[in-house]
Amino acid sequence: MKNLIPIFLLISQVIFAQNQRFIYEYKFIQDSTNRQDSKSELLVLDLNNSGSKFYSYEKYRADSVMYAELQKQVAAQSNDILIDNTYKGSIRYLVEKSYPDFKTFIYNSVGGDDYKISDDRKINWKILPETETVGTFRTQKAETDMYGRKWTAWFAPEIPVQDGPYKFYGLPGLIVKIQDKTESHIFELKGVRKDVAQTNTSLREKAVEITQDQYKKLFWENRKDPAKSLRLMISENPTFKVIKDGVEVSGEQMIREREKTAKENQKKFNNALELDLLKE
Repeated sequence: MKNLIPIFLLISQVIFAQNQRFIYEYKFIQDSTNRQDSKSELLVLDLNNSGSKFYSYEKYRADSVMYAELQKQVAAQSNDILIDNTYKGSIRYLVEKSYPDFKTFIYNSVGGDDYKISDDRKINWKILPETETVGTFRTQKAETDMYGRKWTAWFAPEIPVQDGPYKFYGLPGLIVKIQDKTESHIFELKGVRKDVAQTNTSLREKAVEITQDQYKKLFWENRKDPAKSLRLMISENPTFKVIKDGVEVSGEQMIREREKTAKENQKKFNNALELDLLKE
């Protein structure tokens, strides 16, 4: 009988996961030295028969508008391309999982370049007997150590989907809430929509596919030399210049500003969800 459980869950998931959208509130603290500065953003987990996508809906709506405007200006052969990205949030990644193998990718940028990063690290769950009501769902507790943090998850067996927010998956029911031990990263389900049109996230199709180890190497190279790509671009285009607030800014000044901003951000954003990424 035990051998039938995974098969039943898989069949139930395929039946259930037809254009479902689960809306999560993500609360997070970017600076561990300033826990009062807590931020939040709504993210969506879109499911269909072949897999799921997890992303900021506002981010991708803003990207789509920006891309359409760029195409319009290019078609009009405009000499001055003006792009206004209206998205002001913090979440710029997209996580994709395929069914039934749950092969996981995250789309992210390093140094201005887009990458599709495969992540084959396995999540080992410890399912516990405790139950709790989260929203309107009766849930069960589970724990795991992942990404340099200890996590507590609450999953709903009544929703036969072995998926969840971010890269989390593998429990016998949808993960409706998950938080790390420090409570500085919390995902909680806030809404469900059925039979929704899936959001087009094809703007990421040109991303270069790399492994998690390659991504970490690039991440640290960029962290140590955040102006590397800008410096290379300026060296290849000696006449390159930028007008900022009506004043011409030299390449050297742009490089200094990029390095200064990066160092300031590194001090502020020291509490990444994947904390092990910050350990070289």
